[in-house]
Amino acid sequence: MSDLSNIKTDIENYAKDSNLTELQIVEKLENHFFNKKVNENLKLYKKGKKKVSEITKDLKISPRKFYAILEQKKIKHKTYNKNK
Repeated sequence: MSDLSNIKTDIENYAKDSNLTELQIVEKLENHFFNKKVNENLKLYKKGKKKVSEITKDLKISPRKFYAILEQKKIKHKTYNKNK
């Protein structure tokens, strides 16, 4: 529990020094660690060691959002045409 209190005090001190609120700092940290996890999974996806379904379960996102991330980072992937 002391580790968590240390983190809380660090966030509060950082909030005092910067013009951000505690929630804004936590959101930025969340985005940072989410992007870090996405990049790790993208490396495995490029090598063919991890499938889309496994990645979406790990990241807790929808496949549609994952494909949007792939297109945003300009990574080739299969597209399926639903219209026949």
